[in-house]
Amino acid sequence: MLDCEVVELQPQIAAAVHGEVKLEQMPAFFGKAFHQVMAAVEGSDVSITGPPFGYYPTMPTDVIVVEAGFPTSGPIDPQGDVRTIELPGGTAVVTTHVGPYETMEQTYTELHAWIAAHGYKGAAGMWEEYLSDPSAEPDQSKWRTGIVWPVERIADD
Repeated sequence: MLDCEVVELQPQIAAAVHGEVKLEQMPAFFGKAFHQVMAAVEGSDVSITGPPFGYYPTMPTDVIVVEAGFPTSGPIDPQGDVRTIELPGGTAVVTTHVGPYETMEQTYTELHAWIAAHGYKGAAGMWEEYLSDPSAEPDQSKWRTGIVWPVERIADD
């Protein structure tokens, strides 16, 4: 059973790289984007304040629109593909997926059901926080991915 929690979030400044990629291109895109953001932050007066993320402003289709990066202590001056974005604040449901990325579909199915069962609907702009470093933890069954989904209360009729 999925463990979910409703939270109130403050908007979070982040440094990210925008991409429009196909599913099979995601690992390479994330690797390149995270490297670019880390390099940009190293040469700036801001610091990384949380785990790497993938922010999805719209529902995925054949082409996935994504912002990949890190939350930061403040805005970063644009450098190459790296720019400042803001992860939204407001009411969100959070949960953690444990296991390889390929099994996340089941977690999302359970999350959608939980959101609906608790009187909410998913809003635009959800993100994943990559809490495990695959280079440090080779056992994919132990990987942890936080899922943050902004929600809106369904009006009572």
